[in-house]
Amino acid sequence: MSDATRLSVFKTYKLYVGGKFPRSESGRVYEVTDSKGKWLANAPLSSRKDARDAVVAARKAFGGWSGATAYNRGQILYRVAEMLEGRREQYVREVADAEGLSKSKAAAQVDAAIDRWVWYAGWTDKIAQVVGGGNPVAGPYFNLSSPEPTGVVAVLAPQESSFLGLVSVLAPVIATGNTAIVVASEKSPLPALSLGEVLATSDLPGGVVNVLSGRTAEIATPLAAHQDVNAIDLAGADDVLAKELEIAAADNLKRVLRPQPVDYAVTPGIDRMTAFLETKTVWHPTGSLGASGSSY
Repeated sequence: MSDATRLSVFKTYKLYVGGKFPRSESGRVYEVTDSKGKWLANAPLSSRKDARDAVVAARKAFGGWSGATAYNRGQILYRVAEMLEGRREQYVREVADAEGLSKSKAAAQVDAAIDRWVWYAGWTDKIAQVVGGGNPVAGPYFNLSSPEPTGVVAVLAPQESSFLGLVSVLAPVIATGNTAIVVASEKSPLPALSLGEVLATSDLPGGVVNVLSGRTAEIATPLAAHQDVNAIDLAGADDVLAKELEIAAADNLKRVLRPQPVDYAVTPGIDRMTAFLETKTVWHPTGSLGASGSSY
């Protein structure tokens, strides 16, 4: 069959929830267009039920993911970077369409996003050394502080940086042992939905990351009020929505990271990792004092 008579295979974008690729339970979709208004695809329009399903999947995955060794999490994050590298051209095309960038500028964004995964992969078994440690106390005790993941984190991905920004807010959440529900950029969700395909083939357990697309406010509102969501990153919310979500989040004392100006091209610090870590402090007797006054 010649190319002139061949029918193109259009891609069907789906949600990524619990390691599977469901359509929205509502059956709704919305049109995604490029910067010039050209139709690109129909994306699922997630409902409140989809958001609740994603929370259930994230909670179910939390025990296994938080209980894995930090080294193993680092291996899996590095595998994600490997898979992204193999699909680089697809992401360059999707980012260029989503953000109205030239191919070279889109390639720079994709390369930076891949490098960002590698950067966070390297931090998985080092963050505890930086933010944990032994504390001096008056008494015959060891007093040790160590970081632990907060739990299930809802992440509102940045609206304008559809891929590099997405990676920059998602990777630190899962690197530290949390599980995530990601609300993709409302205007440019396709790179985020494609990321689900990479995560599904990167040894990442199902439910660790769940990706929803649709109206940010419609999805975020039930997540902010959900009693089984422990924290929320409001990076993709405007000031009005952020205030509403912050009020809703207060009901179960969620950790809230408010929107702030961020240059995602700059190598990040550790703030987005520590934002969703709790500190556990353990006291332990050192034992009897010896004749010389030493103890162990």
